Amino acid sequence: MDIKDVLFKEIDLIQDCIKRMANNSFFIKGWLITLFAVALALIPESIDIRPVCIVGLVVISCFWYLDAFFLKMERLYRWKYEWVIKNRNASNDEFYFDLNPYNEKMWLPNKEGKCKKQPFIVSIMFSKTLIPLYVLLIMAILVVLLNTFFSWI
Repeated sequence: MDIKDVLFKEIDLIQDCIKRMANNSFFIKGWLITLFAVALALIPESIDIRPVCIVGLVVISCFWYLDAFFLKMERLYRWKYEWVIKNRNASNDEFYFDLNPYNEKMWLPNKEGKCKKQPFIVSIMFSKTLIPLYVLLIMAILVVLLNTFFSWI
């Protein structure tokens, strides 16, 4: 088997992992918006909305964490992809077909030449790609909670 065939197959495997993580993130967002819309449409007016809002906040937080997890995994696979593109040649056969995203030996150094650090889930949760959707949904629930709280006074 030619080294280019191995390289192309390895790149394909990593790209498939990246694609799967991006699809998972997309499905998480889709399910969350669907659940939110169904909850808005089907909750009767006679029910106490405060427990539903608390459950909604917990559900949104869980989806937010899962979305950040998949985004983190996608980022790790992208680092692996960069390493394979740069370092895979005829003389470098270490880590062939290694799809472990946590293998730090397969991450290129950052711009300062230092080893990259594994990204924290919390920092990814507050990234510019996730903040708009999740903060908007949480603010909508908080507005409903405040409205019910002030209507009791």
